[in-house]
Amino acid sequence: MIFCLYRALTILGGPLICLHLKRRMARGKEDPKRFGERLGRPGLPRPDGRLVWLHGASVGETLSLLPLVERLAARPGWRVLVTSGTVTSAQMMAERLPKGALHQYIPVDRPAWVEAFLDHWRPDLVLWAESDFWPNMLDAIRRRRLPLVLVQGRVSAKSFAGWQQAKGFIGRMLSAFDLCLGQTPEDARRLAALGARRTQCLGNLKMASQPLPADDAELERLHSLVAERPLWLAASTHAGEEALAARVHQHMVQRFPDLLTIIVPRHPHRGADIAAELMAMGVTASLRSSGGEIPPGTSVYVADTMGELGLFYRLCPVVFVGKSLLAKGGQNPFEPARLGAAVVFGPYMDNFPAMAPAMVAAGAAQQVADEADLIRAVSALLADRTALARARTAARAWAEGEAGVLDQIMGAVTPLLEQAEKADAHP
Repeated sequence: MIFCLYRALTILGGPLICLHLKRRMARGKEDPKRFGERLGRPGLPRPDGRLVWLHGASVGETLSLLPLVERLAARPGWRVLVTSGTVTSAQMMAERLPKGALHQYIPVDRPAWVEAFLDHWRPDLVLWAESDFWPNMLDAIRRRRLPLVLVQGRVSAKSFAGWQQAKGFIGRMLSAFDLCLGQTPEDARRLAALGARRTQCLGNLKMASQPLPADDAELERLHSLVAERPLWLAASTHAGEEALAARVHQHMVQRFPDLLTIIVPRHPHRGADIAAELMAMGVTASLRSSGGEIPPGTSVYVADTMGELGLFYRLCPVVFVGKSLLAKGGQNPFEPARLGAAVVFGPYMDNFPAMAPAMVAAGAAQQVADEADLIRAVSALLADRTALARARTAARAWAEGEAGVLDQIMGAVTPLLEQAEKADAHP
């Protein structure tokens, strides 16, 4: 019943959907040069041969798929299509996709646009990331009997409770999947309880990702600018956490007079507002977008640029992972650990329910309770070089030990690849 109502609304609501998309475009949230892709109009021709299509909602999901994309792109006879729904993810894929792999925007979930997309691309296998479930698209994939695998499947406790009230609706969507791979055993259990036919947990694909890239020359230049200054990084921060980082700085600068705090906000467009907020607090802040320099006297450096987290994870020995003290859910702690940073995060790491406690247990991260606890943890690391080196070594060792998940996930996907290959050989 819910699906039928949803489908009718997406058919009849075409004009309103177009109006909504145009308003998003006016705010910079849609790509005007490729707007047709959101309406199911292809921006590229379909390549010859077999095609595997991978979908991730935004930056985090598509980045987690990159190890799979690279493996699949190297498989003879296969081409790779990656879709996402945000401008920032499209920009990131333009820089990171391997040669031969293609990116398109996912069409908005309206039946005519979905069918046009599938008619053009005709995928032989579909891999879907996390929980970006679109009813019309998944129903069309099911009706076409396309092999479909959920990778990185994630169902939070809140989402699980909500879906329990609409089990028929979520069950219909999950029935499209031949296999659902949960990020954690609990995710796999919840997917099965909601109606998934086959579920497994083979690990978190984010642990298979390559280290975030960095410009070596720029890293060397920044090292020369900060010289011997003690420094720490507040990474992927959300609203409120920048002011918190500034208060931490104001407290610690009494012990470390030359301290430099670097902030990389989760949404770079907030850079100017963040700098204004910090200046109002009496903190001397400078913006990376203003030229990349760190002027003398800078207390807090706001790196409001895209795609440079890898640079600052390498530069800073101590990293606080944002969205974990004031905002809730947490950002990915694996990425700084992979690059050998001492990792600190707050109590709200719900997006990483297995990874966060595993890192703490292995000594690869510290979990702090509040602002005062963050001050204590960062100060202790900066004051004790031996403890800092031990924390950095433990983080890197744990991350490298977890990176074998890609082989297991490829093992689960390979039978479907071989099935498509056999179908081609014996039509």
